[in-house]
Amino acid sequence: MKEPIVTLTMNPAVDLCTSVARLAPFHKLRCGEVRHDAGGGGINVARAARRLGGDPVAIFPVGGPMGQLLERLVGAEGVRHVSIPISGDTREDITVDEVGSGAQYRFVLPGPTLSAAESQRCLQKISEAISVSTWLVASGSLPPGVAASFYAELGRLAAPKAAKCVLDSSGAGLKAAIGNGVYLIKPSLREFEELVGSALPNDAACLAAARRIIANGGATLVALTLGENGALLVGDNFAMSASAPKLTPVSTVGAGDSFLGALVVSLARGESNSDALRIAVAAGAAALLSRGTDLCHAADVQRLAREIEVRQL
Repeated sequence: MKEPIVTLTMNPAVDLCTSVARLAPFHKLRCGEVRHDAGGGGINVARAARRLGGDPVAIFPVGGPMGQLLERLVGAEGVRHVSIPISGDTREDITVDEVGSGAQYRFVLPGPTLSAAESQRCLQKISEAISVSTWLVASGSLPPGVAASFYAELGRLAAPKAAKCVLDSSGAGLKAAIGNGVYLIKPSLREFEELVGSALPNDAACLAAARRIIANGGATLVALTLGENGALLVGDNFAMSASAPKLTPVSTVGAGDSFLGALVVSLARGESNSDALRIAVAAGAAALLSRGTDLCHAADVQRLAREIEVRQL
């Protein structure tokens, strides 16, 4: 039986993607076709999960005309959502592909400042949405005005309800949440090194660091994404790695979110840890094949999954 999935995005965005022949200072740069997508970590996780057969509910604050566009974009993908009105304007993020070089440039804006009351309303909506067996996925940065302790509060809110709190964030927000009811964390290698305070030059070092966090009660599972080197999934009594398929990236946007959406959908269906990791790595790789701010597509995920080897550590 599928377990319900709820995602939270505290700093959502409308992702705008376009292209130019060449980036150059002081000139008018004539852009190509413009694409708009719903963005922000939790929203992207929900979008990926929906494409892979899940039925998540995305919760996020919205404000202003850009917030209205964001709601329309989320709805257009068939993702159920609950929006929380705020006084500030939802941000826009900009991705520009330089056609001549093949380079991609990403401009990430800070987002609106949330008041303490607005932050509290977000927690209240989450409390109303989750129950026993819910997978609660909080992903992305915290906007201005929201305390670094917010994700720790979220974990403490989820724990009494026996909801599985999944966190994909970085910096102070991630560090504060460790040990506060978080079930699974999904850092990148850079984020994980920042969290543990040391370089992790190989799988053995990564595995040891993950096991220390789990042994100390920081989290139940650690899913560590390693880019072209695949990913690790570590629990109290198991550890495994998955290779990444060889491909030429078209865009890097949304790979981590696609990974997490696929991982949570698979685990919520009751699939094995090894199958969930395989599909997750395939989804992250599939996102690299999508242009601009698009995410993984199911057909690419299924094809790439056949190329991925999962081994026990």
